[in-house]
Amino acid sequence: MASKGQCAFCFDVLVAHFEDRSPLPLVTFEKADSVEISELASASSSSLSSVDTVSFSNVATTSHKSQSSYPVFVTWNVVVRGQPRLRGCIGTFEPQALERGLRTYAQTAAFDDTRFNPILAKELYSLECGVSLLTDFEEATGPLDWEWGVHGIRISFTVGGRRYSATYLPDVPPEHFDSKEQTLESLVRKAGFSGVSWRTLSIKLVRYKASKSSLSYAEYVAMKESI
Repeated sequence: MASKGQCAFCFDVLVAHFEDRSPLPLVTFEKADSVEISELASASSSSLSSVDTVSFSNVATTSHKSQSSYPVFVTWNVVVRGQPRLRGCIGTFEPQALERGLRTYAQTAAFDDTRFNPILAKELYSLECGVSLLTDFEEATGPLDWEWGVHGIRISFTVGGRRYSATYLPDVPPEHFDSKEQTLESLVRKAGFSGVSWRTLSIKLVRYKASKSSLSYAEYVAMKESI
């Protein structure tokens, strides 16, 4: 579901902001993505044996993607010496018409993530964009009822009449933590709670999966030049 074309659209939203213009439509980048995939698919069978064909599975539905609705998160990383560092990540669990949702959260993640200063035009060349489309929401039986590296988790709990909530996408725990327990401890702090351990809280946990794609700025430029 998530595609490089969607990531390229998010980049164009960001570039358009700095250039004071409207971004190109999402379908323009989805078509460019499909053309690139179609060219690979028409290669000789010997060449195809080395290509990850899983990424081609949604080519047939490209023209319909921009009309679909999903909960969506957009992540911006800055790549330093080959290592990505989080620069902003914001999204929503409410299904969004894909083009509108990507446009909204590409900008919000870039400029309104309060953990970071707004992204500057001079940073564009070092950015990487990730798009996550969320699926398969399930209420867990407890805080540890989720699969490492497979599920994203969203927790909520109430203390003193105040409700707290926070989420980590599926790729976050394996990249930053050593265990589910450590992940939950961090997530409770991310929610803004600084009190006792997560084990003493009445945590409601919803698990979900995500289809994710990512794209570098250089890849965006190359895709746009092909349009």
